[in-house]
Amino acid sequence: MPLSRTSDRALIFGIAINQVLGWGTLFVPFTLFIEPMERDLGWARASISGALTLGLLLSGLAAVHVGRFVDRNGGRLPLGLGGIAGALVLVAWALVESLWAFYLVWFAMGLVHATALWSPAMAVVVSLAKQPMRVITGITFITGFTATIFIPLAEMLIQSFGWRGALWVLAGIQCCAGLLALWQFQDARPPPPRAGAAPFSLAAALRRPAFWGLALVLSAHSFVGVGLAAHLVPLLRERGLDEVSVLWLAALHGPFQVAARACLFALGPRARIAVVGLICTVLMPLAMVWLALVPSTFGWILIFTMGWAVADGLMSIVRAGAPAEILGREGYGAVTGALAMASAPMRAFAPLVVALAWQWSDSYTPALWMLAVVGLLALLGFVMALLDRGRAAG
Repeated sequence: MPLSRTSDRALIFGIAINQVLGWGTLFVPFTLFIEPMERDLGWARASISGALTLGLLLSGLAAVHVGRFVDRNGGRLPLGLGGIAGALVLVAWALVESLWAFYLVWFAMGLVHATALWSPAMAVVVSLAKQPMRVITGITFITGFTATIFIPLAEMLIQSFGWRGALWVLAGIQCCAGLLALWQFQDARPPPPRAGAAPFSLAAALRRPAFWGLALVLSAHSFVGVGLAAHLVPLLRERGLDEVSVLWLAALHGPFQVAARACLFALGPRARIAVVGLICTVLMPLAMVWLALVPSTFGWILIFTMGWAVADGLMSIVRAGAPAEILGREGYGAVTGALAMASAPMRAFAPLVVALAWQWSDSYTPALWMLAVVGLLALLGFVMALLDRGRAAG
């Protein structure tokens, strides 16, 4: 009997490949395009980062509507057609000559992010998987290598074909992600509501302090993660590291993520979302402080890469699993969409704020201290969510 396209194993590999290709073409390489676009088009770094800000803001605003659609109809159309639309947007990016056109491209890219990337993919998993947390952990094993694959690949493409030619190649890769989703989910439908279950109410979920605690966690993590990812390569170059060291430090983020998830997987049911979340939210600000203070040598900065990657890697599991465990699985797509919307401003403005901090001081050091303070907010939010869960259980 052939393996079902929506069995847990098929979900792990299908969603993981879809997301590796999606993040690897639509988001991860952005930091590598900043400097060549500055040189070629004469645009300021803050102006280029502002387009990413617009796209991330639109992505958050559209997330609730996409989540509700996935809850009702499944993920085939968002992940499939959204993925193909992402390829077309990359082609449009390769053709831009003016700043307004670049911002128009990233307006469209924001809608692509909302349909083709993490939140709708996790809604599909929670809806269809027999063991959602095990599937999520399996997916994150594979997606942890996204930067390891696509940062060197995108840099090679830019060096070989220029930034415009690189975008054409990335568009072809991204088209495969959309086609995969259209094939895998052609017969998939979300399960019907349980008999006798009360209708899901998003308004009721929004009234819980746990929701806003999780929103604070995800907002702070998004600000740190997106702001850092958009500027990591220029930040490391500013520290005086050679180009090989810069690319290795950026690319090793993925393997360290996977190692952390492997430890979590090995713990099995002994791993508690509360402990995992606390580890993430403590490591996040500590990693930023470490990078701000240590000498500019490969070995010292490698410790930062490891600490931040562990926090970032485990937070992906918290982001997907904590809403279901703390707020429930009913209406998961709508709830995670609402969380994405709540965190959209922090996520959207992070690259621009970091760019402005760099422009103001001509250094990334003040931005690192800012990111450390934001990381402390994630710890505060997670404690708030755990306390509300405890009260609800009592």
